[in-house]
Amino acid sequence: MTSQFSSNPQPYLETSSLQTDGVFNYDAAFDSGLNDLKAAGFYRSFARLERLPGAFPKALLHERDETRSVTVWCSNDYLGMGQHPVVEAALHDAATRFGAGAGGTRNIAGTHNVHAVLEDEIASLHGKEAALLFTSGYVANEAALSTLAAHLPNAVLLSDEMNHASMISGIRHSKAEKHIFRHNDTDHLETILKSLDRTRPKIIACESVYSMDGTIAPLAEIADLAQRYNALTYVDEVHAVGLYGTEGAGISAEQGVAQHIDFIQGTLAKGFGVMGGYVAGSRRSIDYIRSFAPGFIFTTSLSPVLVNAALESIRHVRNAVELRVKHKQQVANLKKALRERGIAFREEPSHILPVIIGDPFVTREAARLLLGHHGLYVQPIFAPTVAPGTERLRLTPTPHHTDAMIDNLADALAVVLVRAWQIKEVNHGVA
Repeated sequence: MTSQFSSNPQPYLETSSLQTDGVFNYDAAFDSGLNDLKAAGFYRSFARLERLPGAFPKALLHERDETRSVTVWCSNDYLGMGQHPVVEAALHDAATRFGAGAGGTRNIAGTHNVHAVLEDEIASLHGKEAALLFTSGYVANEAALSTLAAHLPNAVLLSDEMNHASMISGIRHSKAEKHIFRHNDTDHLETILKSLDRTRPKIIACESVYSMDGTIAPLAEIADLAQRYNALTYVDEVHAVGLYGTEGAGISAEQGVAQHIDFIQGTLAKGFGVMGGYVAGSRRSIDYIRSFAPGFIFTTSLSPVLVNAALESIRHVRNAVELRVKHKQQVANLKKALRERGIAFREEPSHILPVIIGDPFVTREAARLLLGHHGLYVQPIFAPTVAPGTERLRLTPTPHHTDAMIDNLADALAVVLVRAWQIKEVNHGVA
């Protein structure tokens, strides 16, 4: 995610042009904004999919006149845990034992025991004293960062320029002083730290795996700087938990620096295949967030059905070393297949493979051809998720993608990427 492209909507027309008979025309405003998105090539359409338990990564695509099977290549359910029998069984069991809902916020309806058990499991996974559940990773980032920066007196935030929108939102919402350092540039980070009063509270916020480019943060160097300059570290491990480290605790664990990271934020929706987010840290600091964060206090807590499913997923994944080994193997196999066919992609050490096309029309057309002609679902990525001019197809292989599936995707990409540019040329830039 890039912070260089604003996610805040801007007025497309002067107010006067949106008036009809002296009255503001809301429909005209909506149409104007949508038409501008379409003209720029950034308008998004969604495929209607039905995941098939037991057949991952296969899914049913529902179209107007037919339903057909497709292979999904862009899921963030990186290990396929959302359809694992252990997780499904936990889901069904919890629905019978606990019912569907949590009954409200934890401050009013009380904390369900399974929430506390899951928080203990998460804390254990990351080697921390405590953890706090949120309804999503986005909410966890926004609530934790805004609360910490707003309530620590005269705090200053140092944020990687490629941080996710949820982190950017939390930082902005805090209204605290902020400094942006160049992506993964610890020299630039240190320059900023040197310029700040050592006595001020400082929070360095970054991700471990960046979801669109697949880059990995130098967490050891960042933790060292934090220690030298008396700063807290806040690391988003959303795209790493379940996949890296001996038990799936993420990049900080794999790099051997988890104990030096003050806050580890993660999700239950990607490597663990369910839903929800969390922050783990010291008992005192997590209690601080719990006590002051509106995003926790005023939000209905996660359904115990989902919580129980996530609990069993984490327990399974912590011991599923072979699943992580297979995942890395299939990532390497897809990279090899793309290289052999001359398909350019961003080569990073993570599991995320961005095929950067750099044109919204061609990117959308390539995705359309993959789906329509080859039964391969890859969602095209546009602004504001990525900066304009870096539009891409983001591939996320899983342990369940077979070698035959990999070859099929690589062969199809080699055809559709050429064809998509040809279509643009024929249509004078309108695919």
